Amino acid sequence: MSTLLSITKRNAVLSRMATLLEEERANLKAINKQDLDNYSGADLAMEKRLLVDDAKIDGMILSMQQLASQDDPIGVERFHFVHKKGMKITNKTAAFGTVMIIYESRPDVTVEAGGIAFKSGNKILLKGGKESLLSNLKIVALWHQALKENEVSENWVEYLNYNRTETQAFLEKPTQRVDLIVPRGGEQLIAFVKQHATCPVIVSGRGNNFVYVNQKADLQKATDIIINGKTSNISVCNALDKVLIDTNLSNWKSFTKQLIEDLQQHKVTVLGDQKVAVATGIPSIESDLIWYEEFLDYKIVIGTVDSDQEAIDKINHYCGGHSASIITENEATAQKFMDNVDSAAVYHNASTRFTDGGQFGLGGELAISTDKLHQRGPIGLQHLVTNKWYIYGDGQIR
Repeated sequence: MSTLLSITKRNAVLSRMATLLEEERANLKAINKQDLDNYSGADLAMEKRLLVDDAKIDGMILSMQQLASQDDPIGVERFHFVHKKGMKITNKTAAFGTVMIIYESRPDVTVEAGGIAFKSGNKILLKGGKESLLSNLKIVALWHQALKENEVSENWVEYLNYNRTETQAFLEKPTQRVDLIVPRGGEQLIAFVKQHATCPVIVSGRGNNFVYVNQKADLQKATDIIINGKTSNISVCNALDKVLIDTNLSNWKSFTKQLIEDLQQHKVTVLGDQKVAVATGIPSIESDLIWYEEFLDYKIVIGTVDSDQEAIDKINHYCGGHSASIITENEATAQKFMDNVDSAAVYHNASTRFTDGGQFGLGGELAISTDKLHQRGPIGLQHLVTNKWYIYGDGQIR
């Protein structure tokens, strides 16, 4: 493990990285265009994640600025106890050491996740996908420039340009110490990492998020939230995939028909369960297995439930443990739903698209974990730490 850098040094590197991203904006977009031109375009969601435009660069810069302004997450006292023999016992946050991030198609992860890991006092190993190689190498060159200009070793940020076979070999027998691995990508990538890794893994899981329209819903709010959740960005894990409508809603059939029309105007393919298909004439789902799927596409499934409990049970059975929202004007009903749905983020009258480290005030995120250990939901600067016990004695023996 490298000697911990001072918070002044860490912040200086992050601030310089923000400046370099602005200075190299045009070059970064030009290099990214080469990656886009080389990509087959077979996966629309992948292509959206691969794109680096001005908005993405603005987000990268803001992430660096926010991280530089935040308090040091290292050395924060979490527990203090004075032993009866006089020893002072303290538990403080500590860096992991070396964090490996494995990800697909998103050059902004090279900035944002790398920055969170670095600010948390960790050495970073970045393993990006081949489709974003040129963009990633450019960004890593900027990291190295920012480190070098602040008299910090370039070894703090390392890019692993490995193919699948080389990656597997590294996971199984690392050629250097790795303390934590965070895979960000599809289910196949996550399964691959979990199968071969020999150190702890934080799973940045899939979405498959639900909205439940309760009988006391404000239908305009419901429509706006569903349209936003489904269409504002299809390529992200907080996008909406499933809608459940309470049949106790007095005009549920007419509302559902109008909702389907609105979704179709946004070029969304809409499928229904049997009751919705009969009531509206849209195609019916072929199998209940579709309720497990994350689409990452302009596609949505609408189904019905006959009670709040049925909605809770269905979401807990099928969802990915990421995000779920209830639309209702009944606060007691909303609280019951939020307390009983087993997801990392639960919402009342708001879009699942807000499940994001930046939106939650964390200054960006390393990943969004659907595991329950050691952190659930967006993993920000404050969470990318382990802990360490400090015991101060004066010759005590037990």
